[in-house]
Amino acid sequence: MRKKERYDRIISTFEEIMPEPKTELHYDTPFHLLLAVILSAQCTDKRVNMVTPALFEAFPDPESLAAATEEEVFPYIKSVTFPNNKTRHLLKAARMLVEDFNSEMPQDIDNLMKLPGVGRKTANVMLAVVWGKAAMAVDTHVFRVCNRIGFTKDSPSPFATEKELVKNIPEDKLANAHHWLILHGRYVCTARNPKCSECVIADWCASYAGKT
Repeated sequence: MRKKERYDRIISTFEEIMPEPKTELHYDTPFHLLLAVILSAQCTDKRVNMVTPALFEAFPDPESLAAATEEEVFPYIKSVTFPNNKTRHLLKAARMLVEDFNSEMPQDIDNLMKLPGVGRKTANVMLAVVWGKAAMAVDTHVFRVCNRIGFTKDSPSPFATEKELVKNIPEDKLANAHHWLILHGRYVCTARNPKCSECVIADWCASYAGKT
C-alpha cells in the first residue's frame, strides 16, 4: 500500500468515527489547560483531572499563581508524578506569563516554549486544543502508533514524526489528527497487547498486515 493511500484511508476512517475529538484533560481557560498539560507529563489524564479542580479554584489566573509559594502549591498536586519539579514549573510559568507576556497566553510555538515546563509537545497541544491551529503534538502514544501503522517508518524521534505527519496530513485536519492518534494509542493500539481485533484501521495498518 502506498503511503498516501494509507494516510487517506486512516484519516477518513478516524474522521467518520470521531468527527469532533476532544482532549480528555479538563480545563476552563487556556491558562488552566497549560497547567493541566504541564502536570500530565508522564502522568495519566485521569490523575491530573482528579487534582486540577481544587488547583484551578485556588489559582484562577496567572497573577494568583505567580504570587504563591511552593509550599502553597505542592499540596494540590502532590499525587501526580514528579510533584516537586512540577510545582516549580507551574510557579515559574505563571510568573513568566505575568512578567513577560502581560498575563496573556502566547499563541505561537516559540514563545510558548519559553515557559518553564513547556516543551514542543506541550506547546503544540496548546496550539491545537485552544486555538485549533495546524499543530501536531507527538507524545509517546502518537510516536508508537505512527511507527506501527505505517505513518512513519522507524522514526528516530518525536520531532521527526511530527514533521512527517505535518507533511502528509491536510492542514485543516492536523488539530483533530492529534486527538485521533492519541486516543487510538491510549485505548486500542496500546503499548502492550494492542487490540488489533477491535481496530477500525487494521485493514490499512502496516504492522497488522505483517501479522496476517
